[in-house]
Amino acid sequence: MTSVTRICILGGGFGGLYTALRANQLAWEPGQKPEITLIDRHPNFVFTPLLYELITGEMQGWEIAPPFAELLKGTDIRFVQGSVKQIDSEQKTVRLEDDTEIAYDRLVLSLGSETPADSVPGVAEHAIAFRSLEDAYKLDTKLRLLEASNAERIRVAIVGAGYTGVEIACKLADRLKERGRIRLIQSRDTILPNALEFNRNAALKALERRGIWVDLETNVSEITADTIGLIYKGVTDTIPVEIVMWTVGNQVSPAIDRFGLPANAEGKLTVTETLQVTENPDIFALGDAAAILAPHGVAIPTNAQVAFQQSDFVAWNVWSSLTNRPLLPFHYTNLGEMLTLGDDNAALSSMGIQLDGPLAYLARRLVYLYRLPTIEHQLKVGLNWLTQPLVKMLS
Repeated sequence: MTSVTRICILGGGFGGLYTALRANQLAWEPGQKPEITLIDRHPNFVFTPLLYELITGEMQGWEIAPPFAELLKGTDIRFVQGSVKQIDSEQKTVRLEDDTEIAYDRLVLSLGSETPADSVPGVAEHAIAFRSLEDAYKLDTKLRLLEASNAERIRVAIVGAGYTGVEIACKLADRLKERGRIRLIQSRDTILPNALEFNRNAALKALERRGIWVDLETNVSEITADTIGLIYKGVTDTIPVEIVMWTVGNQVSPAIDRFGLPANAEGKLTVTETLQVTENPDIFALGDAAAILAPHGVAIPTNAQVAFQQSDFVAWNVWSSLTNRPLLPFHYTNLGEMLTLGDDNAALSSMGIQLDGPLAYLARRLVYLYRLPTIEHQLKVGLNWLTQPLVKMLS
């Protein structure tokens, strides 16, 4: 009898989950299909590009964050909830925090990243990031308390005017309406510095229409329970706030430091063009955990689109490495960008098409519906979207 080949995938975000699903679908020879184990510390997958819709009630938690158990039902993928403690690349084992040991023949690392909270005093204690389901629920809980209070104004400071900062600013302005006082704080001289010009201009118009203050070339000195200190041209001004959102920076999961694998100065794992960790051909890395450059040495962005594309290559290359086939080098295709700019409003630039307003909002919804991880979940969410207007009309 031959032993079953084992594929272990650490991290259930876009990179990890989609790699598992794709690997499970590939054409394995009869009797040779591997045992695939997906490990994540959370019980739910989070479709992060739609996390903003939780704040305005446009979508529900089950649509954006379905349980892994539900998504993997009917597949041969085993889900284990836990946090990784150690990797032994010589013995080919993964040890979890509860000392469970899982052996592998191929290991996939897709542990994602975090928002650093140690750059300014008070961030860890008083600010809210916007990266996880827990962050979204924490923000929603705080908003509900403030909305139920007698406060005439609800003041929100959002630090960082990249994609997350701009998108959450528009959503919060639409939720809070006339009670909201939203301030967007950016250390650079423009919002969305990495965005396409059309989308940046659409965002500027959306912010202006909603009366959102934008403080450019402004840094933060300190955050307390009810204030934020702003530094502009060497002068510090402390202003009162009810909520501070912190959307600045991207930090590789600290667990990677413990693995003893080759990494760059940022802590990202160095990988070959086939997404194998340097000097470790049995280990693959993708998403925020992997340091990979596009042609001409240009850094590839760290977003869901990249992890989504890499998952296909990793699944294929894991399969190829186990079936004695040639591996494929990863090629990133920039499909454009989309951002939500409030209720029924978005901006989209893709393959020569530029849209903003309600039509872009609809297109964004449809694209993300197609990218939801399983056909079953796509059908459930799509049916809910179709019936929502009827339910509202009858209620």
